[in-house]
Amino acid sequence: MRSIDDLDTPAILIDAGRAEANIARAQAHADRHGLKLRPHIKTHKLPYWAKKQIAAGAVGITCQKIGEAEVMADAGLTDIFLPYNILGRAKLERLKALHGRVTLSVTTDSMDTLMGLAATFTDPGHRLPVLVECDTGMGRCGVQSAGEAVALASEIDKVRGLVFGGLMTYPGAGRAAETEAWLADAQQALAAAGLSCERISSGGTPDMWRSGEHSVVTEYRPGTYIYLDRYQVAKGVGSLDDCALTVLSTVVSHPTPIRAILDAGSKALSSDTLGLADFGELLGISGARVTSLSEEHGNVTLSGGAELRIGERVRVVPDHCCVVTNLFDEVHLIEGDKVIETLPVKARGRMG
Repeated sequence: MRSIDDLDTPAILIDAGRAEANIARAQAHADRHGLKLRPHIKTHKLPYWAKKQIAAGAVGITCQKIGEAEVMADAGLTDIFLPYNILGRAKLERLKALHGRVTLSVTTDSMDTLMGLAATFTDPGHRLPVLVECDTGMGRCGVQSAGEAVALASEIDKVRGLVFGGLMTYPGAGRAAETEAWLADAQQALAAAGLSCERISSGGTPDMWRSGEHSVVTEYRPGTYIYLDRYQVAKGVGSLDDCALTVLSTVVSHPTPIRAILDAGSKALSSDTLGLADFGELLGISGARVTSLSEEHGNVTLSGGAELRIGERVRVVPDHCCVVTNLFDEVHLIEGDKVIETLPVKARGRMG
């Protein structure tokens, strides 16, 4: 069995025990509160972990792009939610082929998207569930009011090859109460219009832990929960000891007593800080922060007596692990200092 000392750097390490503990904790929370869990695979992009999530009790998985869903279907995943506006003949034909292979559901937030789905899915014997995406405060995609949700749901209900599948949202962080009120209003408006809404799907790892038994949400789509990162720690989801993903890196230069350089830059750690002050911290080395990045160099600022030496190998906890996953061809599952398995990131780069 290889040691992490045998790996070239930079490299992604996944602490398998931590990841499995994070899966179990989230599933237990969902079960306790009567929520169906449908994890988002964008964080890990690996059929290996998707199957672990299903085995733990998830009802299915969420993929953001058709390419990701195709990879998961090829690996034997059978229930896939694709909450993204699908437009264009080529993508719609791929979506139709996927619908023939797995249990599939999608979303729309406009008549433009709905018209493409209606023209493609015409079999009343094998209808495609379509959820209405709702903007409950994130300011991204989604209808803007309960009235618009009812109007679009009514149009879906008229299409012979489609079926209204419910409501979907990706809420703004920390706006769980606002999201709950928005969705409750929409659910009541749908009922008044004679439309059943049995599925209400929400997402976002931090706010999942604030969900309770009396929520109108029936399904949750957490992604980052499996690995966690510095942003999730800042939001109180867990501690650094719960973070499963780190980037193994080597100190390649030490230009000043308080500054060192790693061989992991923006092409390994990502420049996405999610609003945090720096780009990562070194696990187990208090006072060592990655404070700036160029493409192949990570600048580490040392404080509080922290020390590094040239040639030393360190593990960086990134701010946003989901983006980091998509930067590497493979990840190394570890147990302690031992590499137990190396896996290709099969859905990496599948953005179409």
